[in-house]
Amino acid sequence: MTSERAAVGALDPDAVDRARTAAAEADRVVVKAGTNSLTDEDSRLDRVKLDKLVADVMDLRRRGKEVVLVSSGAVGAGIGRLGNGGSAAVDVDIERGSDVIDERQALSTVGQSLLMRHYTQSFDRYEQPVAQILVTGADLDAPERFDNFTSTVETLLEWGVVPVINENDAVATDELRIGDNDMLSASAALALDVDLLVTLTDVDGVYTGNPKRDSDATLIEAVGANYDAVRELVGDSTTSDFGGIQTKVEGARDAAESGMPAVIAGSATRDVLDRIAAGKPTGTLFVPTAGETNE
Repeated sequence: MTSERAAVGALDPDAVDRARTAAAEADRVVVKAGTNSLTDEDSRLDRVKLDKLVADVMDLRRRGKEVVLVSSGAVGAGIGRLGNGGSAAVDVDIERGSDVIDERQALSTVGQSLLMRHYTQSFDRYEQPVAQILVTGADLDAPERFDNFTSTVETLLEWGVVPVINENDAVATDELRIGDNDMLSASAALALDVDLLVTLTDVDGVYTGNPKRDSDATLIEAVGANYDAVRELVGDSTTSDFGGIQTKVEGARDAAESGMPAVIAGSATRDVLDRIAAGKPTGTLFVPTAGETNE
């Protein structure tokens, strides 16, 4: 493990401090919550986790920040609604997470309204209005759709509304593959000219190995010019239950290369977004870079 930590390399402390300060001072933030940050061990929507996420988002709102929430969880909500036994149960292969794309698409259509109902109820505790926006990657590629998307979000933010963006799973099979939501959140951050991208996941950041399997894995506190080494470590540690970290790293890197800091952090961390806004070391910080590498 010592050799792995050495391979990652250290970054300029001043550059890290500047990036952490920029993250803390961000006026507009995209927060992406992954499926594991919103569902339980049976892939069903977990209301406790959702309420915790909403409370964290409201910590930023109380600081006067604009927040755009990119949320997964529709498929999990659909599983919880239709696969829990009783008269509402349907023949869904929950044990495998329903790998068949058309089943997952159908589950997402059932779960999306339930997911938004829970979000609305949770944000209502703070008298915070929310809005749902369903998009696909193609919507950000087509100029007219892109303009409509950005104009709608800008208007909602002017009104003090928290937009909740989710994939339009019913019509876009690509969005149901692992990681595409991570790239969607990075694309949304770039499209909306935000100041910070935060990706919340079920691990506390990016590690030198898979922390779920390797007790010696250590947290990588910052990524910048050492990106290539970090990417190689992440690739070597990837397993079926950890593979999603690769696209989170890629999405954060895309944001950093555009000039904004990005953070990958644990959704279960207490006051996770408030910690970032207070400039405290949290998760893995991606330092803005112009495409430098450690080669």
